[in-house]
Amino acid sequence: MAGSTTAERGERKQQSSGPPLRLRSRRARLRVIVILGLVLVFLGFPALWLFYGSAWLRAETVSVSGARVLTPAQIKAAADVPLGEPLISVDTDAIETRLRRKLPRIDSVDVVRSWPHGIGLKVVERTPVLFVQKGGKFVEVDDEGVRFATVPEAPKGVPALELTLSRSGSAAASLRRFDESRLVREAVGVARAVPVVVARGTRAVKVRSYDGISLELRDGRTVTWGSSEKGAAKGRALTALMKATPGARHFDVSVPTAPASSGS
Repeated sequence: MAGSTTAERGERKQQSSGPPLRLRSRRARLRVIVILGLVLVFLGFPALWLFYGSAWLRAETVSVSGARVLTPAQIKAAADVPLGEPLISVDTDAIETRLRRKLPRIDSVDVVRSWPHGIGLKVVERTPVLFVQKGGKFVEVDDEGVRFATVPEAPKGVPALELTLSRSGSAAASLRRFDESRLVREAVGVARAVPVVVARGTRAVKVRSYDGISLELRDGRTVTWGSSEKGAAKGRALTALMKATPGARHFDVSVPTAPASSGS
């Protein structure tokens, strides 16, 4: 069979008369892309309109949870949520920043969208562990040493912080090394380490220097604590010492491995 048949030559001619296979495949993919693009356009515009143009998904209400001292009205006013705007475009980070700046009592806040119309403000307020008397008012101090609020009455069950910083001798050198802010944080560390039973009866935490911190109890007894270092060990030593010498009037746990008591 030296030559091709007429049918074979016709088939080859028909195959070579159209565009190459690769070109046809590329055109098919292009058609699919165009169709998908049109579908996305038709679906996307209604979605964009729903979220940004319609009145169905707009910020209309603000709810507050977690408030203890602050009122919901105070929190809402400070948040200044842009009511009437599309819910999706409300800047939750900006709301959080405003709340923390305007209301220092707020320790943390979570601003969430509550579809279809709400913004939720979940706040955690700072809790005072000490207070500083300033004139006729009282400044609350939290567990990080932050002075976050001034109130007309001393918070109940919270010890006073009395800074009687000595500016002479070794105490003055300590003050140059540890400034007042650092000493306040040290006092906070002591207040947190004091055993719960003792803390309930503590009237004041007194600070003279970094390692000159003491407690005055409501019944007149005193505790020399020293620095805030080894707080857990000092707390255990104080608990044991008070049980062993219940009639003592003064306790010294500045060296927790050698605690001492005196007075009766």
